[in-house]
Amino acid sequence: MVSQRSLTIDTEKATGTTYVLGTELTVNLNRCAPPQSKSFSIKCGPNVHYKVTSPAGVRSAAPYPLTPNSVLIVTMDTVSETANDSKLSVRYYGEKTESLGDAVLHLTAVEISLDVDADRDGVVEKNNPNKGSWKWGPNGHGAVLLVNCDSETTYKKTLDSEVDEINKVSDLQDMSKMILRTNGPAELPEGYKLTMHISQTTSENVRVFRPRTSAKKDDVWKHKLLKLFLKDYIMVVGTDTLTEEVPYLGGKTELAFFVEGLRFPDKDFDGLVTINLSLLEPCGKGFPETPIFTDTVVFHISPWIMTPNTLKPVEVYVCSTNDNYTFLKSIKNLVDKCGYKLKICYEYMNRGDRWMQGPDFGYVTRNALNEKVSSLDSFGNLEVSPPVTVNGKSYPLGRIIIGVAFPTATRGRNMTQVVQDFLWAQKVQEPIALYSDWLVVGHVDEFMTFVPAPDRKKFRLLLASPDAGYKVFKSLQKKGHGEAEMFPGLPEVISVNEILSDKKLQAENRYVQNCIDWNRDVLKKELGLDDEDIIDLPILFKVLEEKTGPRAVAYYPDMVNMIVLGDQLGIPKPFGPKVNGRCALETEVCSLLEPLGLKCTFIDDFAPYHKLLGEVHCGSNVLRERSPFRWWNLEL
Repeated sequence: MVSQRSLTIDTEKATGTTYVLGTELTVNLNRCAPPQSKSFSIKCGPNVHYKVTSPAGVRSAAPYPLTPNSVLIVTMDTVSETANDSKLSVRYYGEKTESLGDAVLHLTAVEISLDVDADRDGVVEKNNPNKGSWKWGPNGHGAVLLVNCDSETTYKKTLDSEVDEINKVSDLQDMSKMILRTNGPAELPEGYKLTMHISQTTSENVRVFRPRTSAKKDDVWKHKLLKLFLKDYIMVVGTDTLTEEVPYLGGKTELAFFVEGLRFPDKDFDGLVTINLSLLEPCGKGFPETPIFTDTVVFHISPWIMTPNTLKPVEVYVCSTNDNYTFLKSIKNLVDKCGYKLKICYEYMNRGDRWMQGPDFGYVTRNALNEKVSSLDSFGNLEVSPPVTVNGKSYPLGRIIIGVAFPTATRGRNMTQVVQDFLWAQKVQEPIALYSDWLVVGHVDEFMTFVPAPDRKKFRLLLASPDAGYKVFKSLQKKGHGEAEMFPGLPEVISVNEILSDKKLQAENRYVQNCIDWNRDVLKKELGLDDEDIIDLPILFKVLEEKTGPRAVAYYPDMVNMIVLGDQLGIPKPFGPKVNGRCALETEVCSLLEPLGLKCTFIDDFAPYHKLLGEVHCGSNVLRERSPFRWWNLEL
């Protein structure tokens, strides 16, 4: 629908206005007519077009009879070369066709378009009809915006989104381009100006920057001098700045803007942001300007998306500490063998935190209100499945998996509600809540992970299984290896017979198996899995008595807590009983995973990680290629 603007003309003085191509000016001629007017005629220049409608919407011949609802519609199809270079006049007549006065309208035609990549093809096209709205799906439309949550400077710990300036040109790569296209005379008529404006709510979620420009295009030397002393990009609108004038450059020009997302979608924010550009008309001394044309664009801020183990690795992150040299060397050898990059976060950066997962990474923080933060709020309690289809519903980006308290628990620990609300608000990886409070640390990665597979759903779910663990130990005992020792060479050494005779340990593992089986059923239902899609790894647990009740930890290094690098797996070395010089637990795991084309490397993390209730996965992170599926193509 064509945008219309009402305009008043006057027989006592000439009226001037600026016309924007593609719109219509409407004039109620009766309201502007001198008393006793009965008819009117119209004259205009060659660049001005008009039509007159009667109350019934029927055109009549000139001279036109004046009725209470005679409407003049004015359009132009060519921009002006100079201000006020086009004209239209209306002459009013009395009863005897005597002239009662002329109303003169001076016109300046300009072309104005605020443009974004509304069709999501990487090109900011001109005046896309869908730029002011958003629609999900493969046939949808609407521009996309990233949250600038990393840091371009290595010497500051502040996120880029927390600083209202651009420190490096590389920062622009985290932003979306928006272009103001204008065409018209060298200067707008006196008093007219362009302004960009956003709402108070939008200002909390977005900022807009532009390159510095001179007031006049021929002031090149001033522009160069300015660049020597000031930063090249300035904020237009954003935090605490809701409206700001933007330069009209004259002629046929383009002015680039860079839009920065500040906040991911959340419970109180649907991710949509609106940016407006208005042409303001002066209303006389002492009165504010009024908008006579507004162009609007809409962005959807990208949701926070996790990448599953089945995506190709790019870079591995690990911390260096004063006691993990052997572990670090093993990780390096594995990564080198795979041909990926390795980034080591040294002690001066990690400040002794071995669980930190990488410098120069974007991150999100949420402050818990009136809630106690627990270990369930840590990253190990946050996983994501590979793509799945469940009962006909597709999840092409997978589903987020978190751990919480058992539904009937009265004193259980939970992931804080503010974090849960954030995860659910992303929409594109609908979360699944598992029961993980039965663990001392309480992370889902202590009993589950995913690995790629060549068949079925293209992955397998690996679950820790005490039942599978006892099956291995009973088989060793039956074959005469009851005296074979667990933890060979370590102070914790214990024989297979001693493990199997420990009734308390058996009872604890029956409880653990029940907890894992409850989660197994949830995962089968929510991910559409069959038993053939699940592999049970032989892992025993032990239960510790805490103030809030019994909770479990891995009895030996938790092999499910592995790092997945394509077909290469970095698995915690379990230090199981040796048979014919080889660890029986390693042999069992290899027999389960190698038929899938996976290669197992067992890494000693016993002292620096296992004893601190973590393993290989806890102490590393993997940057992966993004999914080939584009989140905006989801049907929501």
